[in-house]
Amino acid sequence: MAFGGPAQARESLGMYGQWGAFRDPAVPRCYAIAMAEPSTLARDYQPYAAIGTWPRRGARNQVHFRVSRKLAAHARIVLTIADQRYPLSGGGGDAWAPDDRANAAIVAAMRSAPAMTVSATDARGRRFSNTWPLPGAASAMDAASVGCARVR
Repeated sequence: MAFGGPAQARESLGMYGQWGAFRDPAVPRCYAIAMAEPSTLARDYQPYAAIGTWPRRGARNQVHFRVSRKLAAHARIVLTIADQRYPLSGGGGDAWAPDDRANAAIVAAMRSAPAMTVSATDARGRRFSNTWPLPGAASAMDAASVGCARVR
């Protein structure tokens, strides 16, 4: 499930560390979002991580990553949280969990880890990674869930 850029119309539900929670009433959807840690390396995109809920679609806690570089065709994309590795699906500059079970496992792991990192190979064959701090992520995800709880 793709996200529009973080600059689209939204209502703030709160800031929690480097994570924000927002509601987009036009869709409707709610999401927690954070930018990746800064880097001096080349970037094709501004990387962010988002966990979204679309109540009318019955979709909850959908993990999405915008990575910093255009991905190689058929790139192996891996999310690392603590000592756990999760394979991701993706293309272009985006990556996501391959199914609901993986989404649930990733969201659960995010709640207790200090950081997460996505690693992949870019379109030029170079390895790269993006890292997100996780303090505040659990609160932002909870605020996003509550923000769309009454929407049907």
